[in-house]
Amino acid sequence: MDPVTQSGLPFDPVYGPDALAGWDPQAQLGEPGSYPFTRGVYPTMYTGRPWTMRQYAGFGTAAESNARYKQLLAAGTTGLSVAFDLPTQMGYDSDHPLAHGEVGKVGVAIDSIEDMRVLFEGIPLDKVSTSMTINAPAAVLLLLYQLVAEEQGVTADQLNGTIQNDVLKEYIARGTYIYPPAQSLRLITDIFTYCRAEIPKWNTISISGYHMAEAGATPVQEVAFTLADGIEYVKAAVESGQDVDEFAPRLAFFFVSRTTILEEVAKFRAARRMWARIMRERFGAKNPKSLMLRFHTQTAGVQLTAQQPEVNLVRVSVQGLAAVLGGTQSLHTNSFDEAIALPTEKAARLALRTQQVIAYESDVCQTVDPFAGSYVVESLTDGIEEAATRLIDQIDEMGGAVAAIEQGFQKAEIERSAYQVALEIDSGERTVVGVNRFTIDEVEKYEPLRVDPAIEADQCARLERLRADRDNDEVVRLLAAINEAASGTDNLLYPMKEALRARATVGEVSDALRGVWGQYTPRDGF
Repeated sequence: MDPVTQSGLPFDPVYGPDALAGWDPQAQLGEPGSYPFTRGVYPTMYTGRPWTMRQYAGFGTAAESNARYKQLLAAGTTGLSVAFDLPTQMGYDSDHPLAHGEVGKVGVAIDSIEDMRVLFEGIPLDKVSTSMTINAPAAVLLLLYQLVAEEQGVTADQLNGTIQNDVLKEYIARGTYIYPPAQSLRLITDIFTYCRAEIPKWNTISISGYHMAEAGATPVQEVAFTLADGIEYVKAAVESGQDVDEFAPRLAFFFVSRTTILEEVAKFRAARRMWARIMRERFGAKNPKSLMLRFHTQTAGVQLTAQQPEVNLVRVSVQGLAAVLGGTQSLHTNSFDEAIALPTEKAARLALRTQQVIAYESDVCQTVDPFAGSYVVESLTDGIEEAATRLIDQIDEMGGAVAAIEQGFQKAEIERSAYQVALEIDSGERTVVGVNRFTIDEVEKYEPLRVDPAIEADQCARLERLRADRDNDEVVRLLAAINEAASGTDNLLYPMKEALRARATVGEVSDALRGVWGQYTPRDGF
């Protein structure tokens, strides 16, 4: 059997000049920082300064997460990345029946401005860049962040960061959606408009292939489905009356980085080139910043193993190196113990040290785009672009990303790929060190970080006190204003902000929208 890449593309044992026959370096490569941005979005890349080193963290209470953020900042991280618990991601308060058993488990529980205040206590929001992995309730958490910044005396134009805000991939891969697709797109375009006027440095969306990759998408599928979602967001914003060059410079992307270095580097380069062409040719964007695919990368959690967990340190090093060689703008390196439980403080620090070794002890930051002109990488880049373009064409023929989602196209394609990988691992065709080869007999002892189950009761008690102390008549009035805006065309973020300032909860604001828009239910068999 001839070798193939993770995407099923041919992978030749030897590449030479014939691999690039007819290849136009100027059209395919250009210069770093120039169209089509194959070689990177900035002329100097890491020769000027390294990427932003983020560590995704959040667990238990806001106070516990705040302590972890301060530890990471002291260790040298240059940007925060907030993980929220499942109830927060779904727009439920900690005392909602559906939240039971999940409070603080996979991220921090945030129910109101009081929790957000504790989460960022003592952290200067004008000095740090904060990324928040939140989607359906993204507007709510962004507004809470802005309100806490105002309390610190930080003006909105000083805030720098990103909300994920990518709901379309939730219908495909993760499932933490709330509202139907059309209403979700309305809320996203309202965020675009609000941030342009109120928080101009904020990245309004991080269009994510990461979660699709974790669900089983190949590199080609990851690029195609992510860019197709990006096309849908741009279309929605343009159709709402916004000029493409006003909002597109604040779009960002989020990809995975696997252990397959060469294909991952090619994937990142292909994605940049494709997005530049899509924005120029499909949407007529003229601002060079509108053409730039700026992206955050996280190393591949799905490739981590509970068996021999220390081997994950090696995997993450390889994955982090692939992201850097591919030109990422920021990076989160997973902790070696994440296949077992939430990362311990030591494991999180080691993950950060991995990035620091790459940045300060290797020589990969000394030159821009080290693989430019490589026979194998340029050939793989072209192959990924061609295959991903064919998938986007299929989605276009279905009517776009939303229509394809409603037909179950992306989800079915990803599930097929995931099943194939599972078969290959089970058969031994695909090696996973410590799982199906190079195993050991003894069971290793490891003491994971565990979340105190008392957190749920504590959060519920905080909510009870909040509702007793606030002006509930005022909250009811402000929630009604959200209902009215949701029923019409006014920008939703302004009444939402006032309700949150009055200490309405995340669940109450989300319920105000649920009351008008309903909650999305996928069709049978989807």
